Amino acid sequence: MLEPMSSRRSLLHEARCQTCSLSSLCLPLALELDDMGQFDAIIRRRAPLKKGEPLFRQSDTFTSVYAVRSGSLKQVTSEGNGSEQLTNFYLPSELVGLDGIDEEHYPGSVIALETTTVCEIPFDRLDSLSEELPELRGQLYRSMSKELRDDRRMMRLLSRKTADQRLASFLITLSDRFRRRGYSPYSFRLSMPRADIGNYLGLAVETVSRILSRFQQQSVMAVSGREVNILDMQRLITLAEEEQNAS
Repeated sequence: MLEPMSSRRSLLHEARCQTCSLSSLCLPLALELDDMGQFDAIIRRRAPLKKGEPLFRQSDTFTSVYAVRSGSLKQVTSEGNGSEQLTNFYLPSELVGLDGIDEEHYPGSVIALETTTVCEIPFDRLDSLSEELPELRGQLYRSMSKELRDDRRMMRLLSRKTADQRLASFLITLSDRFRRRGYSPYSFRLSMPRADIGNYLGLAVETVSRILSRFQQQSVMAVSGREVNILDMQRLITLAEEEQNAS
C-alpha cells in the first residue's frame, strides 16, 4: 500500500544526517557537527524504491553516489551474450555507485530487493565539498578502498573456494555486516532469494539449497524460509576455511 503523499514528504523532510542512526557508518563519519550540516545540504532525499525498482540502470550516465538508509539492493551486470551476473549486494550505510566514477557510466543495474530508501549525493558537489573538508575526502577514499578490497576478496572466493566454503564465507560476511550495523550477527533475514545468492557465488540454486540443508543437519544453523539463525559460528568459520570436496 502506498503511503499518503503528505506522509512521504514528511519522511523525506525529517531525514537528516544529524539524526540518522547510520551516520556513524556512512560518509559523515569523521565530520564535526557544523561540517555535517554542509554535507547534509548537498544530499537529495528520494522517495522509497519499491521491490524490483531500479535505482539506476547499466550504462546510465554517472552523476551521483547513493547511501543506503534502509532496505537492500543488488547490482546486476548484463554480459554481451545476454546473461546476467549478480556482482554485489548493498545494505544500510553502504555506498552505491562508486564504480561508475572512472568511465562516467554505471557498470551495472542496481535494483531494490525490498522497499529501500537512499540518500542521493551528487558527485560533483561531493567532490567540491571534499576539497574543503579533508575528513570527508578521507572517508570517501576509505569507502573506495573498502570496495576494492571487497572485490578482491570476492575474486579469491570464486577462484579458490569450494561450494560449501563459498556459502559459508558469504553467510559469515553477511553476519559481520549486520553486526557492524548494530543488529544480531546470529539471527537475520536474507533479503535476497537463493537464486540471487547462487548467481552471486557462481552456484546453482539447487546447490545453495543442498548446502543449507547440510549445514542444518550439522547443527551449524537453522533456516526457515529466508530467516537464518547461526547456531555454531565457530563451526561455520571452520567450514569456510577448511579444504573439502566441491559439491
